[in-house]
Amino acid sequence: MPKSKRDRKVSLTRTPKKGLEAKQALISELRQCVDTFRHLFVFSVDNMRNDKLKGVRSAWRHSRIFFGKNKVMMVALGREPASEYRENLHQVSKRLRGEVGLLFTDRTKDEVNAWFSQFREVDFARAGNRATYAVSLDTGPLEQFPHSMEPQLRQLGLPTALKKGVVTLLSDYEVCKEGDVLTPEQARILKLFGYEMAEFKVTIKFLWNSETGDFEQLEGEPETAGEEEEEEEEEQNSSED
Repeated sequence: MPKSKRDRKVSLTRTPKKGLEAKQALISELRQCVDTFRHLFVFSVDNMRNDKLKGVRSAWRHSRIFFGKNKVMMVALGREPASEYRENLHQVSKRLRGEVGLLFTDRTKDEVNAWFSQFREVDFARAGNRATYAVSLDTGPLEQFPHSMEPQLRQLGLPTALKKGVVTLLSDYEVCKEGDVLTPEQARILKLFGYEMAEFKVTIKFLWNSETGDFEQLEGEPETAGEEEEEEEEEQNSSED
């Protein structure tokens, strides 16, 4: 008997997607932080890792960190002077591009810069990262791997075979050269052999002072007028979308 089109299974565990209410809640929370904390820092993240960012959040429990949802954060702060929540917050919105976040805190500029300038954590590189040094493997047994791993290693391109039940590299193998853009296979091999080439770090770039409304750049080259005009044009295009 043909199956009825009306006979559809609906999972009772399905949860509704976050919609307008969630965005409005985030906007309210951001504005509350603007009114509560003395300083607002814009930071960028290199080699983003969720577990590493959780560590930063834990260390800065006395403050508030927002990461992601750039467009919603721009709406909360205001994209231009006419719509900004507080004076000069549109300058913060201009910088919300890519993997950046907001740190609301009562800590001073020197305290924030001192902590984040020393914070570094190494991790395994992912596909698309650049190799920071060359890695080569020598011919011989790879006793750190069980025999069941041999097919996987061979699939990654390594010249391996089982010899008396031991995974063995049959010839020298160059995994990567310094500066190579890593492929998924190279990144996987480096991780299997324990080579960490990625560095998770947070760079503090801009500061907004809630008491004075002053906005300043803390890191990088000063922006030119042409770059500011280009950013304003991007804002207008995104708002039209």
